[in-house]
This record gives sequence, structure tokens and C-alpha cells, in this order.
Amino acid sequence: MLEVKSLVKNFSDKDVLKGISSTFEKGKCNLIIGQSGSGKTVFLKCMLGLFEPTSGDILYDGRSFVGLNKKQKKLIRQEIGMVFQGGALFDSMNIEENILFPLKMFSDLSQKDQLKRVNFCLDRVNLNGVNMKIPAEISGGMQKRVAIARAIALNPKYLFCDEPNSGLDPQTAILIDDLLKEITEEYQMTTLVNTHDMNSVMQIGDNITYLKNGHLSWKGNKDNLINDMNKDLEEFVFSSQLFRKIRDLQK
Repeated sequence: MLEVKSLVKNFSDKDVLKGISSTFEKGKCNLIIGQSGSGKTVFLKCMLGLFEPTSGDILYDGRSFVGLNKKQKKLIRQEIGMVFQGGALFDSMNIEENILFPLKMFSDLSQKDQLKRVNFCLDRVNLNGVNMKIPAEISGGMQKRVAIARAIALNPKYLFCDEPNSGLDPQTAILIDDLLKEITEEYQMTTLVNTHDMNSVMQIGDNITYLKNGHLSWKGNKDNLINDMNKDLEEFVFSSQLFRKIRDLQK
């Protein structure tokens, strides 16, 4: 389980995160939603240790992350897989080399076992046989699946995803959502997903945290999202054409 307690982040005189407290469950897809500027990206960067919180705490299975030195934080980061918004694959490396990258840096596996792990991860995301291709030779959806394969290469306890469906067509986005849901449950990871995609919210939103101007404004799940909303959340959710149609059908 991942927990944040009274998390605050200030930049000079600007308060970006304003005392957020929440828990994120193991084996669940925990989604962070909110408008641009709501604090989602800063929140995720604090969780990763890229930003040091002004105050508050972050607990990885009861282990305080805030205030650790670089060496101590590195040990926890080795338990984290990250899928970046653009995939962030290395253009000059082939697919196999991209997935090998974290294994070479952080694992003690032999070269043979590293390659076995690469092929296992590619098989898990249904991308057998693309090892020698470079990212430019595969589609955007395939690149996202490679990014997921790389993120799970070290068998992480925690998986963070920043807008994993950004730039994808709706059908491919559903495939990515289904894959994230499957591997989260299969490996019992604690998965956090930053997203603007309301289709993803309804597809995989086991737990949903809505941020508004740096505050935690609402927390629930996809089953009670429609009928259990505050005013701010309703405005955000029904800005989506899909949800306007759902609301109209319920009238």
C-alpha cells in the first residue's frame, strides 16, 4: 500500500499541493484525475522523489520516503516502474536494448537471464518478435506497450503511469487500459495513473482521486462516480461528451 499524509508542495510563493492525504491500494488501479494545473504532475513527481515535498509524508508499505538520502531513495525507486506520457523510449536503441536498460543498471541477473526477462516482458504485452526494431518502426500503441514492458522489467511493487493513453486512438487506448488492469491484478502492484481520459476512468478506475487547485476534492470509484459527485467534480466529469450523454440518458 502507498500512503500520503498531509502532502504540501510550494514553489516560492505558490501553493501547488495543499495538504493532500490519501491511500492507494495494492492490486488496484488508482487513478488521479483533475484539470490542467490541479497539481497531478507535481503530485506524481513528489511520489517519485523528483520533487521534495514542503511538508507531509509519503509511505511505501509503511516506509517513510520523505527525508531519505539519495542512496536510500534509490533503493525504493528500484521497486517502482514508470510509464511516461510520451513513452520515453530511447530512439537510438532497439526495443530489446530499451527493456534491457533498467536490468543492466539495477539487476544482478546474468546476460542470459536478462534476455529471458526481456522476452518474458515482451510476451506479457503481446509484442513477441519486435526485439530488433527501433521505436520509429512501430506504432504509437506498440511503443506504449514497450514502455510498459520496460516498466515491469524489474518486477516492481509500484507502477506509475503519466497519461498512458495520450495521443492514442480510442481502440488502442482501451487495449492499454486493459493491459494495465491485467498486470496490476496479476502482479499485485500498487498502480497510480495520472489521466484526463474519462473512458479510462470508467474502464479501470478501482479508486479515483480528484484534485482541484491542489486540494483532494473527491475520492471514490468508477461505480459511484456518476451519482456521488460534488459540484467541482461534476463540472469536470461532464465536460466530457461521453458523460454528458450518460447524464442525458439518466434524465
